[in-house]
Amino acid sequence: METISKDQVMHTVAAMCDIIIKNEVPFCELDSVAGDGDFGMSLAKGFKQIQAQWAELETDDIGAFLKSCGMVITEHCGGASGPIWGSAFRGMGKSAQDKATLNLIELGEMLQAAVDAIQKRGGAKLGDKTLLDALIPLVESIKLSAAAQSALLPAFQEAAKAAVEGAEKTKLITATKGRASYVGERSINFPDAGATAIGVIATELLMQ
Repeated sequence: METISKDQVMHTVAAMCDIIIKNEVPFCELDSVAGDGDFGMSLAKGFKQIQAQWAELETDDIGAFLKSCGMVITEHCGGASGPIWGSAFRGMGKSAQDKATLNLIELGEMLQAAVDAIQKRGGAKLGDKTLLDALIPLVESIKLSAAAQSALLPAFQEAAKAAVEGAEKTKLITATKGRASYVGERSINFPDAGATAIGVIATELLMQ
């Protein structure tokens, strides 16, 4: 079974930083419909700090690296993004503790740990018009690919597709969590910014 190395995980996070920073304005524009309009700025702030502290991050193993990223995100991302995205990275870090490589099964377990951490932190579930509406389909797709003993690239392609489709479906959902819940039915016809971000990140990572 193919595996993902620590260096590949680090490369992925570095690419995530670039993607999030590049999309700072579009993510803010998406958030302006039903949120504060600062989602892109808040998220980019934390990932810019990861870049700034890159040489200081722990790199003993995959788990230590992701936990170290999570601490930076929690401290430096603004608004709700810090606790939510920081919890996700710390959850992944705990799942990948002491691991130098990950196979597809372990990757699914690690990403599920991110979902669990987000749900524990914010109480959201599938269908609440949050980033989980893209992240959960992505994780479930990875699990299905792992069960089918898929190669990594097609597994990632299917996962990105599931994330984008999940984000698109949030257009039909009335927001019940976060700032968007304040506008209720006016959030219909607009995708959730966090879910869209997951789809964009997953899709653009395939191009790296």
